[in-house]
Amino acid sequence: MARKKYSSEFTAKVAMAAIKGEETTNRIASRFGVHPGQMRQWKRQMLANASVVFDHSQRKEKEQQVLLDQLYQKIGQLKVERDFLARKFGLL
Repeated sequence: MARKKYSSEFTAKVAMAAIKGEETTNRIASRFGVHPGQMRQWKRQMLANASVVFDHSQRKEKEQQVLLDQLYQKIGQLKVERDFLARKFGLL
């Protein structure tokens, strides 16, 4: 039997319900249709990785990578334009 795949939104929703603790584990698992053990694992994962949400260095790295990608794209575009103009005016 193949394992069921859950979306990250769904797993986060189940984990948040477990973290809130307003219902029993079994009740939450039943409501979402997942095994209680799986739900507890998602809860542990969310708590273990909660600091990532507030880690600004990772966000800054992503922003820098996006900027770097844009700059490389612009460099490529300028090289193509330069080569085109050089060929047009016989400089190559």
